[in-house]
Amino acid sequence: MTQFSNEVNRIVKNIPRGTVMTYGEVAREAGNPKAARAVANIMAKNFDPEIPCHRVIRADGRPGGYNRGGEATKKDLLAAEGVVSLRNGQRL
Repeated sequence: MTQFSNEVNRIVKNIPRGTVMTYGEVAREAGNPKAARAVANIMAKNFDPEIPCHRVIRADGRPGGYNRGGEATKKDLLAAEGVVSLRNGQRL
């Protein structure tokens, strides 16, 4: 893994239950604000249950992909954690 990947995983691991960050926010916090797509690719390859990749969403408020069951599963996981809407007020 690259240093950037490790930093992305560290950041995502620390996103509190019931909250979300965008791929871009994670990229900025990891030190590369233009790497939102790289963050998405890193999350797509994540199968570590300690890294809650379902808490990373698109900048437009939509959930985005999820490698363990697709967008519907991602929405269900977020709803179970108490996330009732995404960035722009869109319902889950």
